Amino acid sequence: MKEQIISMAEKARQAARGMLAMTTASKNNVLLNMAHALEKQKDFICRENEKDLAAGREKGLSGAMLDRLTLSDKVMNSMMNGLREVAALPDPVGEITEMVKRPSGIAVGRMRIPLGVIGMIYESRPNVTVDAAALCLKAGNAILLRGGSEAINSNLALAKVLQEALAAENIDPAAIQVIPITDRKAINVMLGLEEDIDLIIPRGGEGLIRFVAENSRIPVLKHYKGVCHAFVDDSADLEMATKIVMNGKTQRPGVCNALETLLVHEAVAEKFLPAVGQELLKAGVEIRGCPKTRAILPQCLAAADDDWGREFLELILAVKVVKDMDAAIDHIFKFCSQHTETIVTENYSNAQRFLREIDSSTVMVNASTRFSDGGEFGLGAEIGISTTKLHAYGPMGLKELTTRKFIVYGEGQIRA
Repeated sequence: MKEQIISMAEKARQAARGMLAMTTASKNNVLLNMAHALEKQKDFICRENEKDLAAGREKGLSGAMLDRLTLSDKVMNSMMNGLREVAALPDPVGEITEMVKRPSGIAVGRMRIPLGVIGMIYESRPNVTVDAAALCLKAGNAILLRGGSEAINSNLALAKVLQEALAAENIDPAAIQVIPITDRKAINVMLGLEEDIDLIIPRGGEGLIRFVAENSRIPVLKHYKGVCHAFVDDSADLEMATKIVMNGKTQRPGVCNALETLLVHEAVAEKFLPAVGQELLKAGVEIRGCPKTRAILPQCLAAADDDWGREFLELILAVKVVKDMDAAIDHIFKFCSQHTETIVTENYSNAQRFLREIDSSTVMVNASTRFSDGGEFGLGAEIGISTTKLHAYGPMGLKELTTRKFIVYGEGQIRA
């Protein structure tokens, strides 16, 4: 097992070197051909996906897990459209910026380049295989993918189709590889290959991400959980606030940018909470409130200490009445996961203060936390969301899969 994974990583490193010479036209052409290949090989992919689904049903996987595992017509079309969308995005590689002339006469600038080899460790969703491969390819990186055992047949089938499209364009198929080993020890081997893998991106539950971060010798982009807050200021448009809270909590409660904690300024709590509480309860949301919240909404449950800072990922919302903006900011600093926070306010100074002082990777004014997404931000697609500050922070698109090197033009200058 160890030798096989090392060999795959070495091949990925060699493929990454070859990709440095790829033109934008070549990248776009192969991405479009990949979309066509997925459509052409749809029956083969779905047969392999059915093997995973049958095994999952036999193991007693939940309906939600089986749904994430299913490559339905909708998911297949989404993957194909995603490849076409990435092909249409501007290519960041080779961009030169900040060119300045120095007193010595040399010209110094920065050129955007690929990171090299990306290691991706993820669970459940086989569509991640295609999404991640597309972004890494466009950014000029090779990718080594290790999906969950529950999706092994689906992931290998998708990789086979993508590799055939690469080979047809005379691009090294090792630029996209799926590790065919389901033993979890494969992850440990992968995490020790710092000479061949430049960055590890884990996607999945908090347990997986913490395991990767604790065991990797390679830099890791982490996103443990999404504990997103909304603060309703005393100047807020309360009708707007209700819409933002409802959208953040109920549109898709099981995703990382869903709203988990609502903070309400005490000056508007008695007016706002009955209105928003009625809408939340009508939508089936379980409200867990502080004592002041329960005094206004007696039908809500008492919040436990560990409800603050908790990612529920279901129709549960923690609600707290706070004295003022200082208290709201203090609460967010103590309990946030540096994912996404929003303020609802009509006060410009408060809005600017919130943007300036809240340290999360995405900070919003008068908008739902559900907008915290690479596609919604105009990145075209995202490979994940980083809640650590090196080297990317927030949703990661093509530029976040690159770095910059210094370039120098001279005319024979030597240093005195």
